[in-house]
Parts: sequence; structure tokens; C-alpha cells
Amino acid sequence: MSLTISYWPADTGVPVLETTVGGVLRTVAAERGSQDALVDGTPDRASRRRWTYERLLEDAERVARALLARFAPGERVAVWGPNTTEWVLLEYGAALAGLVLVTVNPAYRPSELRYVLGQSGAAGIFLLPEFRGNPMAESLAGVRPELPELREAVLFTEWDGFCASGSPAERLPGVTPDDAAQIQYTSGTTGFPKAALLRHRGITNNALLMTGRMGWRPGDVVVNPFPLFHCAGCVLGVLGAAQSRATLVPVVAFDPALYLELMETHRATVTCGAPTMLIAAMEHPDRPGRDLRALRTVTSGGATVPVELVRNVEATLGVRFTIIFGQTEASPCITGTHLDDTPEDKAETLGQPLPQTEVRIIDPATGETLPTGAVGELCTRGYLVMAGYYNMPEATAEAIDAEGWLHTGDLASMDERGYCRIEGRLKDMIIRGGENIYPREIEELLFTHPAVGDVAVVGVPDPKWGEEIAAFVRPAPGTSPTADELFAFVRAHLAPYKAPKRWIFCDSFPTTPSGKVQKNVLRARLNEGGSGGGEAPRRGARQRPEEEEAVAPS
Repeated sequence: MSLTISYWPADTGVPVLETTVGGVLRTVAAERGSQDALVDGTPDRASRRRWTYERLLEDAERVARALLARFAPGERVAVWGPNTTEWVLLEYGAALAGLVLVTVNPAYRPSELRYVLGQSGAAGIFLLPEFRGNPMAESLAGVRPELPELREAVLFTEWDGFCASGSPAERLPGVTPDDAAQIQYTSGTTGFPKAALLRHRGITNNALLMTGRMGWRPGDVVVNPFPLFHCAGCVLGVLGAAQSRATLVPVVAFDPALYLELMETHRATVTCGAPTMLIAAMEHPDRPGRDLRALRTVTSGGATVPVELVRNVEATLGVRFTIIFGQTEASPCITGTHLDDTPEDKAETLGQPLPQTEVRIIDPATGETLPTGAVGELCTRGYLVMAGYYNMPEATAEAIDAEGWLHTGDLASMDERGYCRIEGRLKDMIIRGGENIYPREIEELLFTHPAVGDVAVVGVPDPKWGEEIAAFVRPAPGTSPTADELFAFVRAHLAPYKAPKRWIFCDSFPTTPSGKVQKNVLRARLNEGGSGGGEAPRRGARQRPEEEEAVAPS
């Protein structure tokens, strides 16, 4: 197929299956009951429990019956915790009980928790008393008087008692593929999260088609560091492992040393992770000493993947790299590279749309489909599109048009083969003196500089140009790049107006738990103390203990 316009019709050669989350588990348990399905990914090796698919189904049904003793099908039940095996059991149990699982970031503070539980109308919540210094039970107690719909709170430390509280005679309800399965809150890189309501059909088929593109196969061992409260964790990780008949090892909370140890100990054959996670693992001093020879494929997504990271992982680990692209509202994956793609396509594109997925690139102003190669907004349509934002009709109407197209807000282009390239977010596009500038282009270039470990480019207000370009840089280990050096590097490779004027050197970036850099937080940092626009601070002015800003030459 050779395209002239940026439109990819849905490939219907692979069917959309009428499946549910619980139905998938029952099918796999019937086929491969004695195979390992789930292994604890905790730091303490002695406490790592195992479930076969037969036992996983049995325990998930016990969870479902215990849930039905407290909640009615269709009610919302929240889960607030890290990547524990109990989290996975609750995901399956809620699905079998016909409940809607509301996933909550374990880093949330009281005001964020109150919003999510109140906005979703959650009738119950499962949580830990505390995690990584976050007093979760205390926070819940503080906001609970403001949540009249919240009837039940169950601590994971009382999990065994909860599971035993259901009646063995409880009949599980019928659940349909069109029923709501989860409320997933968007990552919030540009503002407060919205509640994407996802159907059983969407997430089960997306997991199947996504892992098919990535080359997962029966008997694989999947070490998954993505947080389970995010689609990449509970759809790609949990449901993807089941759909491909693999064993899942969820990393309880991302730590590069633990991640590397789990891959070695459990002979991981496939893994996945956000770029920030993979960079941390590749740079960790434990990595050269770990035996990762069983590893066959590595997949990344959730944020733009640097070209140099792809090349480094493939060359160092001897694996095949794939890239997936999507968003929560699309259940979540839209496109992906193929295992046998050329190194150039794997390094420079996000691949082609998955089967049963329509994609087009439009002019955001007119809505017209653009010619191939032109940059516009990526839109998708098909089984994968969310039911809408829960109790947010206006936001839903903005995201999904009358013809069923989901407007992603991502700037992209499509070539004549249907391969897509992401240029950034509509909200991230910088307009400097009337010129459209895509941060992704500048970031990709800077990633090739040996002194740059990580980078994020943002636009900040400027009285003369409208916006000016700022680059946040985390130096590579053992290096100390300067603003003058990096400015000259960009000028040598890109048009002069694309060279960042402001350079902020820092030790780390604020990220969502799924690994996306929070550019809204970076912009806010530059605005602190009136330094967001106008005359830039003097060279070397300290912004915060871990940051230093410098101004490049004019």
C-alpha cells in the first residue's frame, strides 16, 4: 500500500473478539492451567509467591464473590497501591464481579485522592496503610467525611480475611464485552487527570493485538515495571501476559536494581518500560554484571523514545526493540513497530497502526486529512476508543467527534507506508516569532550528544518572540556540558531559530509514574520568581538545589 494522504484504513484481517477480562482468564486457565501465571516481584526473594493459571482463576473468583458481598455489579471500586499480586487478583476479581475498577496512583496526596474518589463515585477502596512514606490510610481517613458514596475501605494487610468473606454459593454475574471494565485517570502531564471509561472489549483486544505486534508468545516470562494503575501496566502487562499465555512478574515499585535482578532471576524473555526506566536500568552499575541472555525483546512507550536509546539497548543487550504508541483513551495502544522493521524505522518511527485501528492525520484548524509527510493531529477510530470520560460530557465531546474519531492531541506525521512519527503535543508546540517549533526534533538531536543523559524542551513566554525555547538537561554520568557547547551543537544541525536560548541543568525530571516527563511542571519551575519569560537570569543563576540555569549566546 502506498498512501498519498495521511489515512490508514482499519486492517480487518484480524478479528475483534467479543471478550471480557474474566472470560480471557477462564480461557487461558482451561488451556494452560498448570503453567505459572503470576510471580511476586518483591525485593525479598523468600517471600515471592507463585500462581498457576488454574490457581489464579480460583483465587480471582474468590475475590469476585467477596466483592459481591459488599458491592453490586456496575459500582465503582478503587485500588490504591503499588504493583502487588493482590492488585492483579483484584483486577481480575472486579472484572468477574461486573464491577468497574478505578485505578489510583499510589503517590497521590489527600486532595488528589479526594478528587478521584469523589469524581468516580467510588463505593469502595482497597489500599495499603502506607507506601514509600505516603500515609495512605491516614490520608483516606482525612478525606472520607467528604465522600458520602464511599461505603467500604479494605486494607491489603487484611486481604486474606477479605477473600474468605464471600459465600462459595454466590453466583457470579454475566458480564458483556461492552460493559465498563475500568476508569483510568489520564497521566496529567498538562493538567489535572480526566477519567477515561474503558470497556472490556477495548482492553482485552488491545492487549491481544499489542502483544501480537511485540512478538510475545506462549511460555514467555514478562517482567513488567510499568505501574499497574496505568494502562501500560494493567492492560499491556496483566492482560497482555494472559493473552499471550505468558508468566507475569510485576515489579512491585520501579527500582533499576530490583528490575535487573528480577529479569536475571526469573529468566525474563520479554520486558517493557518507559524510556526513563530503560535509561535508568542501562546506566545502573549492576547492569553489566547481570545475566540477561534470556531476554529476547524490549518494548518501550508511554513517552517519546529517543533514537539513541533504541540503538543502545539493541546493541548492548542483543535484543530486538519495539516501540508502541497510544494513550489511555485508546485502551491504550494505537501504533507499534514490527520486530522485523529496519533499524531506521524502529529508531525513527512509531510503526504502523495495529489491526482494526483506523488512523488519520488532520489539520487541527480545518479538520481536513493532510497529505503524507505533513504534521497535524493524530486521530484514531475503532474498537479501542474509550466509552468517554466518566461524568464529563463536555470533555468527551471535545475528545471524540460525531464520527467517532478520538482526537489524541498528539502532533504526528504519516509516510506513504502508514508509518507514523510523533512530533510532540499540540499543547507543547512552540510558536516563536510565527514559526512552529516541535520540541521532539530538538530533543532527538540533543540525545545524540554524548554529554546529554536526558532532555526535555519546552516553550516559555517571551515579550519579543511570543515564546522562547528552554531545554532542561540531565547530564550523562561523568560529564559537565555547558550551555555554550550545547547551543553550538544545535546551531550546527538545525535552523538558528530552533536553538534553545535557556538551558537548565538538573539531576532529574518530574515524571508521571508511567514515565512521562511533566512538561507543565518544568514550565512552572521557570515561572517561579518571575523567571518564566522576559529577560533571562544571569549565567549560572541557581534555580533550586539540583538545578542551574544558563543563557546561551544570541
